[in-house]
Amino acid sequence: MRIEAYSQVQQIYKKTKIDKSQKAVSQSASDQLQISSMGREYQLAKQAIANSADVREEITAPLKKSIQTGTYEVSTEKFADKLLQKYEEMR
Repeated sequence: MRIEAYSQVQQIYKKTKIDKSQKAVSQSASDQLQISSMGREYQLAKQAIANSADVREEITAPLKKSIQTGTYEVSTEKFADKLLQKYEEMR
């Protein structure tokens, strides 16, 4: 048995493995991403919500001002009516 022959065979296999891996690298496939129209609409809606304010200042500012000045009054009749209305909805 010749040891040199074994190392020569091993060198041949190493070259073919390297050649195959180099070919695989050069033949890389490109990935593509396609977003459906529904997905695009969802992204636009999500972005619009993110850009909008959490609190509508035009509604809350007058209420805050009247509370701070002590002029805000709660109508007990309106409160009771709404309370009963919600109670009826829950039944």
